Amino acid sequence: MQFKVLDPNYERRVRDSFARQAAMTLIGATMTHVEPGRCEIELPVREELTQQHRFVHGGVVGMIADSAGGYAAFTLMPADASVLTVEFKINMLAPAKGERLLALAPCSNPAARCRSCAPTSLRWTTAARRWWRPCSRRSW
Repeated sequence: MQFKVLDPNYERRVRDSFARQAAMTLIGATMTHVEPGRCEIELPVREELTQQHRFVHGGVVGMIADSAGGYAAFTLMPADASVLTVEFKINMLAPAKGERLLALAPCSNPAARCRSCAPTSLRWTTAARRWWRPCSRRSW
């Protein structure tokens, strides 16, 4: 899908905003890719991020999916805009485990005031990748 970029400096603006997110720094997430209407956030899995069964906690998975979706929408906003989640849902069909997680977020409705992005969380293991079901999400 071809997107209309309203801010030619969108990538710097998005990466600067991500760098100010103390929560992403706390969990060790990094923004690995930004392009108009799409964002990827990667998270190395470590013990401190797991729940009682040693899978990555669902709240942590939600954190990276939420941020990836918000920043995908943010790439298409004017320079003076900001982004905030207004709705967020995630379906986890398999436990989050592996060496690292990757949240991929493409925009699906860039023209609306409330932009829709569908983050798709991906778990990485040593041998294979396994996709999770897309999430529904909206950002201002």
